Amino acid sequence: MDPSDLRGLGRLAGVALAGGVTRVEEMHGSIAGRAFGGVGPASAPVRAAHDAVARGTYAVVRGTLARVATAVGGAAARSGAAGAPLADHPGGGVALAVLNGGYGDLLEREVAELATTMGLRHRGRALAVDREPLASAYPDATGRLAVFVHGLVETERAWRFGAERHHGDRRTSYGTLLRRDLGYTPVWLRYNTGLRVSGNGLALADLLERLVAAWPVPVTDVVLVGHSMGGLVIRSAVHQAAHPDEGPPARWLTLTRATVTLGTPHLGAPAEKAANVATHGLRLVGETRPLAALLALRSVGIKDLRFGNVVAADWHGHDPDALLRDTRTHVPLHDGVSHFAVVGTVLGSHDSRAGSLLGDLLVRPGSAVGDTGRENRLAFPDTHVVRLAGLHHFDLLNHPRVYRQLRAWLEPGTTVGGPREAPRA
Repeated sequence: MDPSDLRGLGRLAGVALAGGVTRVEEMHGSIAGRAFGGVGPASAPVRAAHDAVARGTYAVVRGTLARVATAVGGAAARSGAAGAPLADHPGGGVALAVLNGGYGDLLEREVAELATTMGLRHRGRALAVDREPLASAYPDATGRLAVFVHGLVETERAWRFGAERHHGDRRTSYGTLLRRDLGYTPVWLRYNTGLRVSGNGLALADLLERLVAAWPVPVTDVVLVGHSMGGLVIRSAVHQAAHPDEGPPARWLTLTRATVTLGTPHLGAPAEKAANVATHGLRLVGETRPLAALLALRSVGIKDLRFGNVVAADWHGHDPDALLRDTRTHVPLHDGVSHFAVVGTVLGSHDSRAGSLLGDLLVRPGSAVGDTGRENRLAFPDTHVVRLAGLHHFDLLNHPRVYRQLRAWLEPGTTVGGPREAPRA
């Protein structure tokens, strides 16, 4: 393992242990407070002594555990031989993706060694956005780019979900199929899904501008495909590139032909709304407030999924844990690009009671197309939306039924898609 990873894991263990001690201290304090409160004013001297001893004890334990864990990580880094980065191992990459998705903003502040930086990935490794490494990685590069943006707690490997079952080859993905059928060169990236969607959108816009400039051959056509949160990051990147603080729109945007969002919570995800409600419920009782604090530590990236935030104005100056307060800015689809959406439902059709309630298990149909019958809807044309019954959220990553629609939308000369309800395979 890379020494920086070992140091980072040691520091992370220290942060986690210290945080755990704090939660125990808070719960202890709540229980003790209830007990002393039952006795009344007569307990005041004993309570003062108890509280002083408890504070000192927990401070010593917290500091000792943090220092020991950090020291162990540092010692392991100094004594061990340098190895491949943890992010380059399939299992390690997944573990980091989950960690970044759950606590990415905390990692960036406290354990930067383990925080993922947005960048290209090729065959499981980081790829610099420079002409020479790009030419080496893509010797048969075409001028048509299909850029794939994964979702929460995923990596670029997620795009091969179910590949052997669906295609008979574990390496097959939408990217490899689009290369074979339409001449698109697939480009994969990885990013910290625990950071703000707006920040990741800005980073994606910057990466795409550098990618277009450094690509080995002239770029003629760009398509952006996003799964779940990835679709929000794409919308954010497109909006920020179209409305820069100064200067004209980004060059990559003028080359972008289409965006495709797969199970994207454009208007929010019910699971994050439930977590927000649960946090407030746990705060009502002293003994469960530490659990509320622990739940509130989930990343700001996850909290952006509550209502589908895509720009800084959605969250800047607002309490991220306010109870179901929707401060989202309406960001319409960019007029200069064709936009497509795929919606999955595990039970029934999208307009049935079960289909509307459960959606793909994580995203409901109305959110996936940005239309809940209220104002500020996203104007996906009917022919640019396909609703697929019998598919769950992760099926949308790599399923033959989805690919058939994707190919139909992206065929040369095509500007509109196929049927509103695609047939089953």
